[in-house]
Amino acid sequence: MAHEHWGNQLPTLGNERHGALDRPLRAAVVGAGYWGPNLVRNFRGSPRWDLVAVCDRDESRARKVIGPRSTVALETSVETLLNRDDIDAVAIATPARTHAQIALAALEAGKHVLVEKPLADTPEAAALMVRAAAEADRVLMIDHTYCYTPAVQYIRDAIASGLLGEVLYIDSVRINLGLVQPDVDVFWDLAPHDLSILDFIIPGGLRPQSVSATGSDPLGAGKACVGYLSMPLDPGGIAHINVNWLSPTKIRRMVIGGASRTLVWDDLAPQQRVAVFDRGVDLATQARDAEHREMSTVSYRLGDITVPALPEREPLSAMVTEFADAIRDRRAPLTDGAAGLRVLSVLQAVSGSLASGGTPAAPIDALEAGIREVEKSATGAGAQLANGSVATIWD
Repeated sequence: MAHEHWGNQLPTLGNERHGALDRPLRAAVVGAGYWGPNLVRNFRGSPRWDLVAVCDRDESRARKVIGPRSTVALETSVETLLNRDDIDAVAIATPARTHAQIALAALEAGKHVLVEKPLADTPEAAALMVRAAAEADRVLMIDHTYCYTPAVQYIRDAIASGLLGEVLYIDSVRINLGLVQPDVDVFWDLAPHDLSILDFIIPGGLRPQSVSATGSDPLGAGKACVGYLSMPLDPGGIAHINVNWLSPTKIRRMVIGGASRTLVWDDLAPQQRVAVFDRGVDLATQARDAEHREMSTVSYRLGDITVPALPEREPLSAMVTEFADAIRDRRAPLTDGAAGLRVLSVLQAVSGSLASGGTPAAPIDALEAGIREVEKSATGAGAQLANGSVATIWD
């Protein structure tokens, strides 16, 4: 692997790891539609970044995002953008079907890549992206925004520290009276949020052996508008996700039941987003069979409720900071390309299960096996990157 690219692309570091740097990294945003303006705003507001250019086929849309009297360049061609030598990284906010082509072209041009979710439109394309980034010694990061909220980061730490004990179940509800999407069903529209969170908080990532999904289409829209998916968790737990476009009430709640404590996260309750309950059920004596059930001893634990004080900050700001830090430290970001691939693999299994009437389907394991082979063959900086990217040209 050619590691000299690091020296050519990365700015000289200062004396502090994340402090005084000789200059910010230079970024470009591709796509000025729905999500692009949010990325533009956060790259502009970060001291770690200098926003150099915005690219969109619609010049007027890009100009509106950039604003008047701006020094940010406007490009309408991805090829022209990637040929610039004053850009270190590219953030992609275009339709999912174009993510792989743009990302692969950016990696080939020596750029680091950030992609809005989903990483690609298929796990196969995502796997190509991961391999390409590892081979190019470049950072590929997926914008799983929820993973950069203080609440989700607290949940991850709580599980990792053993505060909850062994995770027995996770129950997530994401329902509202939402827009019926023209190109995807409710699983592909809403479940990526929950799946990316599970991948982030579960030690080792989301790697279920099987996924079961059922859905209904009461509107006759030709796709599932209400959906339920379940998957086993090691060593003996279960995760369940409910997504719904038709609910008159909006609910964003996740319950994580552990052997020691239970955590409830309500994203719509800013005064108490996270609560940890020292409450549960202990089965001191297990009955051998139904005839001896009266011998079972059940005790109920009714302890305190802890509400941690969490800061309020914009997750995207933390996300672009992590992107810069991963590039400078030559390491994988918290939400790397492999994380995006795992989520896509589960979504594809969901579609397979749904099509077969709820029969369990297995996520694609062979893709990640191929990625691990690439990572093992890498040395130096490339060996530290557990991420990757694919490219598709935006057309």
